[in-house]
Amino acid sequence: MKKTIILLALLFSFFSSYAQEKATKSDTLRKDALNVFMSASDYLRKEIPYVNYVRDIKDAGVYIISTNQTTGSGGSEFSYFLVGQNENAGMRDTLKFVSSPDETQDEIRIKEVRTIKMGLMRYVAKTPLSKYMTIGFSEPLSETVSSDKWDSWVFSSSIYGYLQGQKTYSQRYLSGNISASRVTKDWKINIRSNLSQSNDKYVIDDTTTILSSSSSKSVNALIVKSISEHWSIGGTTRIGASKYNNDRFIVSIMPGIEYDLFPYSESTRRQLRILYTAGYSFVNYIDTTIYDKIREPLWSHSLTASYEVVQKWGNIDFSVGYSNYLKDWTKNNLYVSGFLTLRIAKGLSINLGGSASLIHDQLGLAKGDVPLDQILLQRKEMATQYSYFTSFGLTYTFGSIYNNVVNPRFGNNGGGGMSFSFSY
Repeated sequence: MKKTIILLALLFSFFSSYAQEKATKSDTLRKDALNVFMSASDYLRKEIPYVNYVRDIKDAGVYIISTNQTTGSGGSEFSYFLVGQNENAGMRDTLKFVSSPDETQDEIRIKEVRTIKMGLMRYVAKTPLSKYMTIGFSEPLSETVSSDKWDSWVFSSSIYGYLQGQKTYSQRYLSGNISASRVTKDWKINIRSNLSQSNDKYVIDDTTTILSSSSSKSVNALIVKSISEHWSIGGTTRIGASKYNNDRFIVSIMPGIEYDLFPYSESTRRQLRILYTAGYSFVNYIDTTIYDKIREPLWSHSLTASYEVVQKWGNIDFSVGYSNYLKDWTKNNLYVSGFLTLRIAKGLSINLGGSASLIHDQLGLAKGDVPLDQILLQRKEMATQYSYFTSFGLTYTFGSIYNNVVNPRFGNNGGGGMSFSFSY
């Protein structure tokens, strides 16, 4: 009995020492792992567990900025900009992948993990964890690429509708669109038609029922030709009708020219575009306007400047534009819009957004009084001299700089640290 107890004690001591040694080794590896700052999903943290996802950019050996933009096929081009700092100062990489419009979210995130893994390899190679990495290649390369029988044209159509209601209210809505697009290095062509119809019914009492409807239809086309890395020319044309805007029929042609201060190849990181357009419109109104017009030709022009930048401190998206009718320069419109995400301190970021317009070009306003129900339901455009929209958000996070564990139990991802957020 005594020998058995001694043997069990020796075995327990051995396994305890082994477990402690293994835990110490694992902890040492974790401390030696590459510190990465990025916006990472739970899936990405699970699939790339050999780095530390730190909360503060100052603690990172590399930070990753991700952007995406829509491709001509209706998919997305995802870009990842890896910038080394601290022990990796001076190292920079850019990786991209393209998703097709019919790929599922799971297929897209698998591509994302594969791309980020490749981007991180030369940074991980400088850490003690590099000796545990293996690299493989699973597919043979094709020597040729098959030709595209569609010549880069992509066609799409959709229809959407809903029906909702209760005892005193019902609403029917139906919309549909058909589009065709072709995007190449030299050309961008987009043709789209839209149709929508909405009908509302309000039962006020046994003797009063309000019926309201709204409809719109349009065909829009955009054609752009690339001239250089900074210049492009093109234009838009539109044919349509809208009850809200009092347009029985409208056709417009607006050619234009655009200059980007930065090369278009850098568009996912920064843009400063200046666009000038000028053209002709003909409008046939549903009701006589406040200027006693039932139809009229209109010449107009516009100038728009847009600035977009994505950096480690956040991102800015800002636009300002001016337009007016050439027959009367007092009939003009000035607007400004912007969105700012700014990391102002460790764990503290602020989001600001908004838009505002000075409106003096409402030539299509219908003459006469607008029924109260159409005002309340916003079925008719109303006279105004301005419009605005604002948003504000504040986020503060503090706690452990490491955030590597994913725990999906009960659907609540309670990662390390605490967070406080406020929005208005």
